[in-house]
Amino acid sequence: MCRLLETIRCENGVLQNLSQHQERLDNSQKALFSSFQSICLKMLTVPQGFKNALFKCRVIYSESIESVEFLPYQLPKIQSLKIVVNDEIQYHHKFADRSEIQKLFNLRAKADDILIVKNGLITDTSYANIVFFDGKNWFSPSKPLLQGTQRAKLLAEMKIIPASITPADLSRFSKARLINAMIRFEDELDVNIGSIIS
Repeated sequence: MCRLLETIRCENGVLQNLSQHQERLDNSQKALFSSFQSICLKMLTVPQGFKNALFKCRVIYSESIESVEFLPYQLPKIQSLKIVVNDEIQYHHKFADRSEIQKLFNLRAKADDILIVKNGLITDTSYANIVFFDGKNWFSPSKPLLQGTQRAKLLAEMKIIPASITPADLSRFSKARLINAMIRFEDELDVNIGSIIS
């Protein structure tokens, strides 16, 4: 049986963006398990010692929750991306097994992370969705490997625009920004377009 993962930002004792996490969890359970019984993420409790800083709440689940852990978190330093092409990669659910993505990550050479291209279109980095700025608007790849919760929130707020983006389109943009459940848009984890290498 496959195991799945939700990574939830826990800030000062509050679990963030729970509605998007719940929607993704429900969709994955319905798609993958015949005996679907929804797990209610609102029932998670934050231990007393994890209420005064930023933590990553890591939930492993299948048909039920298998484990919950809280880990200290700091924003990563990502300054360069290596384009990696793979047309077979599948990660439409947030699987706990990331071995296929890890194989691609190992191809990054001297770059900090990878930028995965599938069927000619830019998708995601190894662990984050990505958005691109053209000087006026922010654009998100329309076919990400994973429908991230932060991406879903920004789409609902109309702060980003979905678009088909190829490697050849990168010259239209001035910078890229990484986002995921732990990295908010306002954290401004930006990469210069010139630091995305093929």
